[in-house]
This record gives sequence, structure tokens and C-alpha cells, in this order.
Amino acid sequence: MSNLDGKIILITGAAKGMGATEAKMAVERGATVILSDIIEDQLEATADSLDSAFSRLDVTSKDDWEKTISQILDDHGRIDGLVNNAGIFIQKTLFDDAQEAFEAMAKVNQLGTYLGIECIAPIMRDQESGSIVNISSVAGLRGQRNIGYVASKFAVTGMTKAIALQLAKFNVRCNSVHPGAISTDMALGLGPSDVELLTNKTPMGRIGEPEEVAEAVMFLLSDAASYLTGAEITVDGGFIL
Repeated sequence: MSNLDGKIILITGAAKGMGATEAKMAVERGATVILSDIIEDQLEATADSLDSAFSRLDVTSKDDWEKTISQILDDHGRIDGLVNNAGIFIQKTLFDDAQEAFEAMAKVNQLGTYLGIECIAPIMRDQESGSIVNISSVAGLRGQRNIGYVASKFAVTGMTKAIALQLAKFNVRCNSVHPGAISTDMALGLGPSDVELLTNKTPMGRIGEPEEVAEAVMFLLSDAASYLTGAEITVDGGFIL
């Protein structure tokens, strides 16, 4: 079990689903967690259930990032971990007049992740410690039909490696996690036939649970992963095999 005692961790997209599971697990392992999202009512309810702080944060807004980070530094003086978990999936293909969907996914999944890194990396550099965990996808490692989603998640994979190179000498790590089909609203919203198809394509013969992804995230946030940076951790039941 990864120990997070005393660590200050910010998680985006934490109102529900995988982000909420990551927040719960981090709290249980001793971290002080700040939950963030744009779904304000659910964010507050989730944070209250964990006795944790929360901040409304639109990851595409640099002003929101700066306000949230400023409050965390005022309250705690440091940030030890960032989980760039916020993301969206819009089911479009190249032939579906998909420009609007492409731009929306690029804005949240790619720009949102970049802004988190841009705002928090200097803090971690100056304190000479920290871990950034970017939630990509198996779609950030292999081709799939949804060009917008694939493009945004490949971007997250690439940004992870670029920032890992820049921050390694400052003892700051950056890694990406690549879930396959996970039992969240995003996957289940595809519909029963698509979920069945994903299950059949997964060698382990099932979709994963949010807790199984969260375990990988906890490890990367912890000191147990102190020599791991720029890595791609797949949590996919063998899907990309």
C-alpha cells in the first residue's frame, strides 16, 4: 500500500467517477486532498463526504488554476501532487462533422492538462519535489476511431514525457496512466453493445473498476515511485496487447 502521509494533493475532475475514487483513496492513505471540478453541487458533496477542501476549477481557465493554487499555497505552503484527471469524451468520428467535438476534447483533455502543468510545475521545481500524474488512456497509445479523443490523449502522453525531461533534475516526476474500459459514466455511457465489445476485446474478459486505476495513481504519487518518471502505466486488463 502506497503511503501518502503528509502530502498535499490536488485532483481535477474529482466530483465523481475515477477522480472521486482517487480522492477517497488518497485521503485514506494520509494525504490532504483538494478536490476540484466544475460540477459544483456534486463536488461539494464528495468533498464533504471526505472531510476535504474543494475548489471550483475549470481546467481550461488559467485564472481558475491560479486562484485554486494560490489558495492551496496560502493554506498549506506547498503542493506535493497533482492528478490531471479531468477529461471528456464525445462520441464522434471523422465523418460526423466532428470539428466542434475535436476542439472541445482538445481544450479539456490537452489544454486543461497543460495548464495544470504550467501552473504547478514551477512550484514543484522550486520546492525540489513533487509528482504529476496525467490520466491519459489506452487511446493515447494506440489508434481508435475517435480522432479527437485519440489526438487529445496522445497529446497527454507526449506532454508527460516532455515535462518529465524538464523536471527530472529538480526531483519532480511526471508519469501517465492509461486506463482501458473502466466502470465509470464515461465508459458506461457508450451503451451496452459498445461495453460488451470492449469487454470482449480485453484479454482479462471484464472492464476495470475505478479503484484499480486509483491504485496505480497512488503509487505514482508516493515516494515508492521515487525513481519513476516519464513512464506509461497501463491499467487495461491487457487491452492494448
